[in-house]
Amino acid sequence: MTTEEEAGALRLERLNANLVKIEELSQRLVSALSKRKSGDPGLQGPSQELFMKAAVAYVAELMQNPSKVLEHQISYWGKTLKHYVEANQALASGKLVAPPDPTPSDRRFADPAWQTHPYFNYLKQQYMLSAEAMQNAVNDLEHIDPRDKRRVDYFTRQIIDMFAPTNFLGTNPEALARAVETDGESLVRGLENLVRDIEANEGDLLVTLADREAFHVGENIATTEGAVVFRNRMFELIQYAPRTEKVRRTPLIIFPPWINKFYVLDLKEQNSLIRWIVEQGYTLFVVSWVNPDASYRDVGLDDYIEEGYLAAIAQVKKITGEDKVNLVGYCIGGTTLALTLALMERRKDRSARSATFFTTLTDFSDQGEMGVFLDDDFVDGIEREVGNKGFLHAFYMSRTFSYLRSNDLIYQPAIRSYMLGEAPPAFDLLYWNGDGTNLPARMAVEYLRGLCQQDRFARDGYDACGETLRLRDVKVPLCAIACETDHIAAWKASYAGVQKMGARDKTFILSQSGHIAGIVNPPAKKKYGHYINKELDLAPDAWRERSEFHPGSWWPRWEEWLRKRSGALVAARRLDDSPVPLLGRAPGSYVLARPNT
Repeated sequence: MTTEEEAGALRLERLNANLVKIEELSQRLVSALSKRKSGDPGLQGPSQELFMKAAVAYVAELMQNPSKVLEHQISYWGKTLKHYVEANQALASGKLVAPPDPTPSDRRFADPAWQTHPYFNYLKQQYMLSAEAMQNAVNDLEHIDPRDKRRVDYFTRQIIDMFAPTNFLGTNPEALARAVETDGESLVRGLENLVRDIEANEGDLLVTLADREAFHVGENIATTEGAVVFRNRMFELIQYAPRTEKVRRTPLIIFPPWINKFYVLDLKEQNSLIRWIVEQGYTLFVVSWVNPDASYRDVGLDDYIEEGYLAAIAQVKKITGEDKVNLVGYCIGGTTLALTLALMERRKDRSARSATFFTTLTDFSDQGEMGVFLDDDFVDGIEREVGNKGFLHAFYMSRTFSYLRSNDLIYQPAIRSYMLGEAPPAFDLLYWNGDGTNLPARMAVEYLRGLCQQDRFARDGYDACGETLRLRDVKVPLCAIACETDHIAAWKASYAGVQKMGARDKTFILSQSGHIAGIVNPPAKKKYGHYINKELDLAPDAWRERSEFHPGSWWPRWEEWLRKRSGALVAARRLDDSPVPLLGRAPGSYVLARPNT
């Protein structure tokens, strides 16, 4: 037997062995899928009523303006037929080449075969033409409510993205080539990854975005030196060790969102906002929220305010001996901080010297992209789910946020993991993204109904802690940072909320990038710039048009603002001189809890 024959025999042996493995893994896959529990239909997609509205609007368009519909159809037929003829002419030339490709650039089709191979190029062009036709049909719907049209547009785009030929093994040239090159080994690894993810989520599919073994909280991420100085059922309070001889007199407290964990602000030394703040000479405290289970069923926003925000403020005042503190709230942590400040104003509590809001919504009249998930069909489903379980599992929030960027957070990671058989990357931010938290039943419904849907805080007032809280009652000096491409808290909505706050001293900063990258933007990287404009009585577009762009991070600009509201320098407050017992090293124990099933 020649060397070439021996190599061929070895490859055939490997292929057969991999086929056996695929058969075994397929059986595991079926078993894993069988464990999937029937979920509430309201959590699986929009109600049938939305599709009926779209269908009725399309039929009305057809009846009242048939020429426009026919124009759409003829345009689509003409383009697809023209492409079909061109593809056949290219093949008739006797060369294995693709015809001219006028479709727009799309990074999903980066593999050269999509441009050069006639089969894959044909699939790509036909897909792009069909996607364009579907989008145009939705864009031109007129006999439909604008909110419903926005939802139809969003879910149409989801369907279009889901059916991209890149998402299927038989029509993905890169995956097919990898399978041939590895004698099926890539398919075995991919199936192993798929089975692992489905087993981990009890029959549901949630793509693992990062290597779960590459990071350990408190060991190679969330390592800034500090200690837990207070703990109750709602949170652990972490005080960070000083890194300067002197610190500003007024301490600073950060309230992160409890939808995710606080260490997004302390991933690595190079991008840790927590570490950077301490290095600027501040006594910093950070709240680490509990990861709730069913026993937290009746915990509401008023509990977060009283036992969370106000308790943390009281403890920091006790520990530092100061009568005022500076406060920071991130995302829903900022929304609830605004509620707390309104309550403090009603109670004449002057403990807050200033407040900073990171990507915070307080005016929900414009719900942005998240609005497609805030109609009654979804919220009713959530209310039924939490009524049964006592909490909203982290799985649902993670999936919802992922679908806001489905190509980046679902389909492309799935292709790399399941079709190409690649291991998830060791990426700290994606690791954090997959380390979600549950939400208490009552709190989840209060937030979705009272704040998101009814917008009561910005309108008539939100009832909590025995008071009616209004956005105009937020009167402390404030600085708000929003992010230009934020798909969760749209910057224009954040700006509208700041406009309605009652403070005389307001600063608004617009950072480049999105909900996380725009905030976790260390100065040393010199990556994203920011916009400044002191005229806060302008409409959002006018504010943006007249703003000044500054390259580099907003962190130093905010620190300059904060420094003016933080008092004189005093001796650093050392942890070993703490007037209260230290309950453990940072990052504490609450942050380590995984979501309950």
